Amino acid sequence: MSVGLTLTRANVLFRQHLFTFLDHPVRPIHASWTAFAGHNKWSKVKHVKGPKDLARSRVFQKLTMMIRLAVKEGGPNPELNSNLANVIEQCRSNSMPKSSIEAAISGGDKAKSSYLLYEVRGPGGSSLLIEILTDNAKRSYHEIRYLLNHNGGIFADGARHNFEKKGVVSVKQEDRSGNPVSLDRALELAIEAGAEDVKEEEDEDEKITLKFICAVPTLRQVREKLESQGLSSLSASVDFIPTISAQLSDEEMERASQLLEALRDCMDVVGIYDNIA
Repeated sequence: MSVGLTLTRANVLFRQHLFTFLDHPVRPIHASWTAFAGHNKWSKVKHVKGPKDLARSRVFQKLTMMIRLAVKEGGPNPELNSNLANVIEQCRSNSMPKSSIEAAISGGDKAKSSYLLYEVRGPGGSSLLIEILTDNAKRSYHEIRYLLNHNGGIFADGARHNFEKKGVVSVKQEDRSGNPVSLDRALELAIEAGAEDVKEEEDEDEKITLKFICAVPTLRQVREKLESQGLSSLSASVDFIPTISAQLSDEEMERASQLLEALRDCMDVVGIYDNIA
């Protein structure tokens, strides 16, 4: 079944010390910086049904599935399993109890779920990536195809090429003393922390947040460095960052919003990424 999906597999060695991570070297920062303004109509539309609208138990259920799959594929030691380490960072960002994380890790060898990445073309020629965790790939495929057919989307090989997989640390625009952090200052902090880029975005509460982009292996290192610099992190995750943007009309943007809402209601969906400007 080649419908624009990608399966990932990893096999690494096991050691003890569940919550000890390897330190990763800082990678060279890009010579030129680009700050992307997120204060546009789409940034507000796409957050209408964000994580705040999901039941806490549902968020934890999805994170538990992600932990178990990571353990199944790479072992229960996050020091040697970078996928697991990154999922644990997301768990902590969502205030998932340590006991729940440990329980999910211990039950990882019993996981029956598979990870799928669907590539999709949405309204107006936009590109979407849909992350799936499922115990029935055939069922998930038919559910997603149904949602796409009824909301202006189709499976499309090649959409993945419009994105890069990166670590993302979101922080408040104010430091712990309540002082606003300018974009120029954020760029300086990004360089010091080993991040590759930084951008401003408006969240669902219409508050500005700073998103520091980094190489996936340095995610934890960058988050810790930013916090040591006086910033308050809101989340740390591994995301697909668009490299090419799609400009949509108001009508196309409305259809895209409807598509996103429908996809988010699918229980097997754990992540959705788009390149809509």
